[in-house]
Order: sequence, then structure tokens, then C-alpha cells
Amino acid sequence: MNLKHLHYFWVAARAGGVVRAGQQLHTTPQTLSAQIKLLQDRLGRQLFRKRGRQLELTDDGRVALRYADEIFGLAGELEATLRERRVEGPRTLELRVGVADAVAKSVAYRLLEPALNLGERVHLVCHEWKFADLLADLALHRLDLVIANEPISRRVSVKAFNHELGRSPMSFFCAPALRQSLRGEFPACLNDAPMLVQSTSTPVRQQFDAWLAQQGLAPRIVGEFDDSALMNAFGREGRGIFMAASVLEAEIEASFGVQVIGRSAELEEEFFAITVERRIRHPAVVAITESARGELFAR
Repeated sequence: MNLKHLHYFWVAARAGGVVRAGQQLHTTPQTLSAQIKLLQDRLGRQLFRKRGRQLELTDDGRVALRYADEIFGLAGELEATLRERRVEGPRTLELRVGVADAVAKSVAYRLLEPALNLGERVHLVCHEWKFADLLADLALHRLDLVIANEPISRRVSVKAFNHELGRSPMSFFCAPALRQSLRGEFPACLNDAPMLVQSTSTPVRQQFDAWLAQQGLAPRIVGEFDDSALMNAFGREGRGIFMAASVLEAEIEASFGVQVIGRSAELEEEFFAITVERRIRHPAVVAITESARGELFAR
């Protein structure tokens, strides 16, 4: 059996189709389809069937996928192990990290910083992208770790494990001039006040919307952001109240010249390290998880 054909099948099965798999592998859907057909001919089994415009796995395809998971999982472990053992002068440990774009840059830095303080050289390769795309790269062993503010769902067809790093309550900030115009104390002062919020796809925004309904509050949403740094920049200019993890309070106040107007322990942002290993072995990832649990998010 040609393992390249099996690899193309594996990526297509994990990506949910040949179009997205082609994007990940930088090849055309036509090439992928042809390679998968050769694999099917070799095995004498149909691995995919069409359902409308989508492809779905047959029973034989699901069996093949389980074996492919094992084969390429072991291949990734082999590569990682040999990479760590390779000695060319002073040992350099490579750490390939994906950071979900919804994670605040300051939190990402503070989570990753312990990896750079190991007693050995570390080469950090860091990518920021959509959570789902990072999980696809993790499954292909292009990443050692994904940092996210939500766990991997059981509905996602990627064999990976959540390692909770910690959680932080949320603080509310605004520029001093805007604070003077607010009526009443927190949280009543949020009523009809301009508000800058995270995008609706983020877990903390979903919590926030439910919290507003529970509190009977109705701020004016004047901006929604995927990028927390951009949201904070708008907040610095007095365009609205914004919220961020309380662990960043001192840093945000110093960097953006804003002030905390209130906090809510009912709103929490969680952070996760996601790996393909149930038991973390990479020294840099061990340092990240231990520092997050013992220092950054310690209560």
C-alpha cells in the first residue's frame, strides 16, 4: 500500500472533504481525489460515499480511518522523539504552538513565557489562527500544542486531549473620561453605556450575554471584535467599556490608561493546552502547564 495515498485519505477524512484537505496539503481537490481512488482500488473497498455535495465515510472508511490515526499518530511521535534526541552542538528544543485568535495576546505571552526560561535552548514557532484550523494542524502533527480559551469538543473529529490551564474572572475597564459620564455604580452603570465586546463565537461573550439578561442590563453594543488588542485600543480612546481577564488588570491599566470599574466572578474565561498526548511529555509544554496552574491562575 502506498502510504502517501493513505495520508491523503486521512487528511480528507479529518478535514471533512477534499477541498479543505487540498488547502491544508497545498494541492488540488482533483489530485487528492485521484490519489484516494488509487487507495480504494488497492484495498478493493469504497472509503467515501457522496451525500449531496458532501463526502462521508463508509463503514470501511471508518475502519481505515482508525488504522490511519494509529499509523500517523505513531509517525508524529517518532518524528518528535528523534527531533528531541538530535544533537548538533548545544541542544535546541523546538516548540511549535498554535494560539487561537480569540486568546488575548498578553495571556498567550504569559502562558508561553515559561517555555523560554528552561535550562536549555528553545526555538519557539508560534502561529495564530482560527481554532478549528489549528486543531487540523495539531492532528497532522504540525503543532505540538494549541492554546485556546475553549476545550476541544467531542464532536470534533480530532484525537486530542484538553489540559486545563486555569480560569480567570472578568474585569470591566473604561477610559477615565467615559467613567465620569456613567450613571451609578457597577454593574448598573452598564445600562445604556457604550460597550465593546468579544465576537459572538467566543465562550466568554456567550456567558456575557446570558449574564446581562440575568442582571436585567442593556448596554449599547458599539463594537464587536475578534482581536482583543484592537478592542482594548478602542477602549483606550474612550469608545466604550470593555472586559478582559482579571489576571491582566495591572497590565491593561498601565498599557492603555484605563481603569477598572467593576468585576464579576460569575463571568470566567478558561484557558486550555490541547495536545495529541494524554500525558504531556514535551518539557516546554510541561513548563507551560505547571506555571499556569501554579502561578498565573493560582488562587
